[in-house]
Amino acid sequence: MRDTASEVRDTAIRAYRAVRAYTLRSVRTARQRWRTASPRERQTAVVTAGSAVLGLVVAVVAVAATGPWDSGQRTAERAWAASQDRGSGAKHTGGAGDGRGPAPEDAPDVLGALGADAADEPTRGPGSGNVPPPTSSALADALEPLLKDAALGPVRSASVVDAATGRKLYTVGAGVAATPASTVKLATAVAALSARGDGHRIETRAVRGGGGSVVLVGGGDPTLDADGIREIAKETARSLKKADKGGGAPEVSVGYDTSRYKGTTQHPISPNENIAAVTPLMVNEGRLDGSDHGPAPRSADPARDAAEDFAEALERQGVEVEGGPERAGAPARAKELGDHRSAPLSELVERMLTNSDNDIAEALARQTALAKGEEPSFAGAETAVRRELDRLGLPVQGARFPDGSGLDRADKVSAGLLTQLLARAADPGRTELRSVLTGLPVAGFTGTLEERYGDEQNKPGAGLVRAKTGTLTGINTLAGTVVDADGRLLAFAFMTSGTKDAEGAKNALDRMASALANCGCRDSPSSG
Repeated sequence: MRDTASEVRDTAIRAYRAVRAYTLRSVRTARQRWRTASPRERQTAVVTAGSAVLGLVVAVVAVAATGPWDSGQRTAERAWAASQDRGSGAKHTGGAGDGRGPAPEDAPDVLGALGADAADEPTRGPGSGNVPPPTSSALADALEPLLKDAALGPVRSASVVDAATGRKLYTVGAGVAATPASTVKLATAVAALSARGDGHRIETRAVRGGGGSVVLVGGGDPTLDADGIREIAKETARSLKKADKGGGAPEVSVGYDTSRYKGTTQHPISPNENIAAVTPLMVNEGRLDGSDHGPAPRSADPARDAAEDFAEALERQGVEVEGGPERAGAPARAKELGDHRSAPLSELVERMLTNSDNDIAEALARQTALAKGEEPSFAGAETAVRRELDRLGLPVQGARFPDGSGLDRADKVSAGLLTQLLARAADPGRTELRSVLTGLPVAGFTGTLEERYGDEQNKPGAGLVRAKTGTLTGINTLAGTVVDADGRLLAFAFMTSGTKDAEGAKNALDRMASALANCGCRDSPSSG
């Protein structure tokens, strides 16, 4: 038989192992909670722990000062009690122990001694300040459970970078090129702003044609509206009347020139209410319902419609127009009669990103082609966009840009490229790219994110997440910036393919972005 000592030893070993396993599990759980806790929650934990330690120290000092002990009673206390001739030790009445002595220190003084201020709120803002970025392991704790959401498709990738430095913080398949849907507009925007400049404006002109004609020349501005057409017509009528020495009403025919673009005018998905024919001359993106964004019925020939609007506007200015508009090329070095310039490219980029405007996206891709000396067509724009991004040192391996809008499923970019585009736009030395950030929809407030981030799980991201959405059948993406709970600006991109539940996938992506907004995501002090 085993002796009693052996049994006691074995029992002690088993107890030790059980306690050790429980302790390790508890430490792992506490560490994960620490990493994902907000600054206020962490501050509370630190203050609580500090107060507990301080209390323990005070107790030990007090015990040491009033000891020693004898049979469960301090000898000093027993001696003091024996010297008193009043009061009852049993009922603790009267004497110096009646509670009228000095009051303990107030809690604020204790908190102040610990170097904490319970009233302090974490500073939020785009700058990094002195706040360190999240750690990779802490971000993994926050994001990996969400990346496993069943609503996401079988192909999933993620990238999170520190916007201030461009340093990679968290990656899952971040270098694998996948269909981005409308998040490819980030690449379109960066390329156009870099190649053309943020102040560039697209010009629509009216010039003198042959045989007494006036030719409306499209420059590639899809945002040209009725006011712009009237402006060109008014200037043109004034120029015609000034040139007409007879003083009568000028008589002209109207032509229109769309030679600025080359190749097909039809996007691969056309005809479609999400995009008009890709032509350099149109009014209000060829929309037929008066809307200014979103799907809408489109003109079958937006260039001719624009010319007809121009002819009518000329007539209202006292110019006699013969016949209907005809397609015509403007003569070389033709005399300019009137013009209209678009908003600066920076404003066009903001409008494109906020509303996910496909017509502006295709126009900006062709502006990049024109700036780089490539043919302003689908193929030429792809070459130009890739060249410009490569020139900027961005990771374009495996990337494809057969369109500028993301409607083409042949588009391919990686999550890593999307976050580097955003980080480059945040670079203080690249102010011409800033509208890439300012144009991003604000979660719960503007653009394509206006109706999102309303449920309890996603509310932490409302107002703090700014992101470009991407949605095609089976494709869901989200890429943008977020201010985390410590005030650090992060750039992120989440991509998934093969989804079956579009709304479920959107919610899953929104939860990931919200997790970043709610996350200080730094390791706990005990993690080493």
